Amino acid sequence: MAQIIDGRGLAEKLQKKLAEKTARLKEKTGQVPGLVVIVVGNNPASQIYVRNKERSALAAGFRSKVERLPEKTSQEELLSLIETYNQNPDWHGILVQLPLPDHIDDEAVLLAIYPDKDVDGFHPLNMGKLWSGHPVMIPATPAGIMAMFHEYGVELEGKRAVVIGRSNIVGKPMAQLLLAKNATVTLTHSRTHNLAKTAKRADILVVAIGRGHFVTKDFVKEGAVVIDVGMNRDENGKLIGDVKFDEVSELASLITPVPGGVGPMTITMLMEQTYQAFKRSLES
Repeated sequence: MAQIIDGRGLAEKLQKKLAEKTARLKEKTGQVPGLVVIVVGNNPASQIYVRNKERSALAAGFRSKVERLPEKTSQEELLSLIETYNQNPDWHGILVQLPLPDHIDDEAVLLAIYPDKDVDGFHPLNMGKLWSGHPVMIPATPAGIMAMFHEYGVELEGKRAVVIGRSNIVGKPMAQLLLAKNATVTLTHSRTHNLAKTAKRADILVVAIGRGHFVTKDFVKEGAVVIDVGMNRDENGKLIGDVKFDEVSELASLITPVPGGVGPMTITMLMEQTYQAFKRSLES
C-alpha cells in the first residue's frame, strides 16, 4: 500500500517558513512582498482560487490586493490595469486568474505582465529561461511537485519519468524540471499510442490529463511514485483526480491524494515566487 504524500501538511510547513522569512526581511527593510490578483467576471471556481490565494498571501505577511473586474471589462482596460501594477514598485507579483472571458485574448494578457512580476511563470521569456536551463519564474504546480519530491526523498537522477499531459501550465514545464534533475523523461498525451504500456514503465508518473479516473492500475508499475494533478468532478459532484486512487495506491510506493495533494502546494509556490521576486527587487 502506497505512502500518501501530504501536500496540505507540506504546504502549511512551507508557508510557516515563508511567514518567518517575510517577517525577518520586514524587520530589516521595512518592506514586505506585494501580490495583486486580478479576476475578471464571476467564474465560481476562479472566486474560490482567488480567495485561497488572498488568504495565503495575508498569512505569509504580504501586502495583498484582489482586483475584481466585471465580465464586460474590455481587453484595453485590463491591459491598462496590468501596466499600472507593472510600474508600481510596491507590487512584486501580478496574477491574472484564468480563464478570462472570451472577448479577452489570454496570450496578450500574459505578455503584458512584466516577466520579473510574472509569478505564474507563464510569460514566454520565463518559459524560455526554464527550457534553456536557467529558470527564474517557474509555473507553480510543477514547482510544487518538485518540492514534494524533495520533501519525501524521491530520487530522480537516472529514473524513468512519464508525464501524461502536455499543457504549458503543467506538462511541458514538469518535463523540463525532471530533465534538469537528470531523469529520463517521456512526455505523453491523449493521442499517444499504447499510453498505458508507456506509463507502466515509469518509476515516476505525473498525471495531468484532465480526465477523471483516467489512470488505472494498468498504467502503473509496482513501486512507482504517482503524482495526480487532476481536479475533476464525478457524476455526484465529488472532487476526484485523474488517477483511480483506490486501485493505483495498491501498487504505488508514494501517491498524492485529491484533494489535499498537489493543489495546496500550487498556491504555496506562488507565494514563494512572490517572495523571491521581492528579494530580487531589493537587490536591483
